[in-house]
Amino acid sequence: MRTILYSRNTMKALLVVAHGSRRVQSNQEVVTLAAQMAKQLTDYQHVHAAFLELVEPSISTTIEECYQAGVRDITLYPHFLAEGTHVVNDLPRIVEQAHSAHNDLQIKLIQHLGGFPGLADFICKQL
Repeated sequence: MRTILYSRNTMKALLVVAHGSRRVQSNQEVVTLAAQMAKQLTDYQHVHAAFLELVEPSISTTIEECYQAGVRDITLYPHFLAEGTHVVNDLPRIVEQAHSAHNDLQIKLIQHLGGFPGLADFICKQL
């Protein structure tokens, strides 16, 4: 178990991570979502979109860029509807690789979109 102490001045980043698509508009939706979230999340100095496949920037590259910019606390939000292989295997593997590369980096992988409590209620209210 790793114990890492952080000061209140530790820079934080949120990465909105998605699969990536050959369709440019799909990727742009994720970039737009990250920009909208950045306006509301004042505790995060960096908010970025990052992609697992097919398009840049990759998740690993974005983690490394954040680290090089001084970020030591990263939250990954998986913008996935289902708990498939990417959520269960690929994202935890990327997190572990980043931990191995930088032992002073804290990365938290939060619940994927489809697993959020209240999602069904939110959808039903839109109908």
